Amino acid sequence: MRKTCLNMVYRLAQTDARIVFIGSDLGSGTLDEFRRELPERFFMEGISEQCVVGMAAGMALDGKIPYVNTIATFLTRRAFEQIAVDVCMQGARVRLIGNGGGLVYAPLGPTHIASEDISLMRTLPGMAVVCPADAEEMTDFMLQSVEWDGPIYIRLAKGYDPVVTRRELGFSIGKGIVYREGADVLFVTTGVTLGPVLESADRLSGMGISSSVLHLPTVKPFDQELFLDLAAQTRAVVPVEENSLLGGLGSACAEVLAEANYSTPKRFKRIALPDAFPDRYGSQADLLAYYGLEPGNIVRVAQRLLEI
Repeated sequence: MRKTCLNMVYRLAQTDARIVFIGSDLGSGTLDEFRRELPERFFMEGISEQCVVGMAAGMALDGKIPYVNTIATFLTRRAFEQIAVDVCMQGARVRLIGNGGGLVYAPLGPTHIASEDISLMRTLPGMAVVCPADAEEMTDFMLQSVEWDGPIYIRLAKGYDPVVTRRELGFSIGKGIVYREGADVLFVTTGVTLGPVLESADRLSGMGISSSVLHLPTVKPFDQELFLDLAAQTRAVVPVEENSLLGGLGSACAEVLAEANYSTPKRFKRIALPDAFPDRYGSQADLLAYYGLEPGNIVRVAQRLLEI
């Protein structure tokens, strides 16, 4: 997914003179062709995220479409005010690529873990938040990203994520995608949690429990109409995300459900990262399992919720 995203910036820049790339800490050899062929639109500014975001906003207000790539946690925490004031307040068409969203950089500890990047970006007026599940969905999204009228936060997982999406279902920024329909539980996913959720739905099916799976690669704007349509048909709702419990996809689902005012309330349980800095090191897979973002726990949560 990571390589696909950056290669797509290069591909888009080859045909659209408005597109520029700004990086802060790019790996050796990455995008060398872009650097050689389009040096006037390739900028490597070092680890200075606040300045990079301000620079990108200025370019956007001058008619360019900058794609800014840097580590997700540094981009969203350190440059938050610049993103709010320089980018969102101006409605600048800046594309912020948060490299290593969620637990990707788990081996480096909590300073590098972007456990609340979705939450932070979701609070900003005018900011779209997009979390593709794999490289193929990233390709479809990037083709549409150029003409989106406003800023976008793009959450990158790591490279070589398994492809779990189905392109025949289509992709549009701001729209959800239905992968399964069932009457017992509605799973809502974004980003790489789609894979574990689909596996969980398969396991539950073998137990006689039918599931709907709604994938929301765009967390904001939230596809409220589709979500409520599916929620109305099920007994329980379980959002699953590699982000903090607070402020992300699960919070968006809870807010919409609360205001739907169903005569019979839905059973509801979020599966996400806790409201705490991680207290252990390990791989992304290790911490995902530790925090219950894996099929075994997702199945158990759904079973318990339906038994209440």
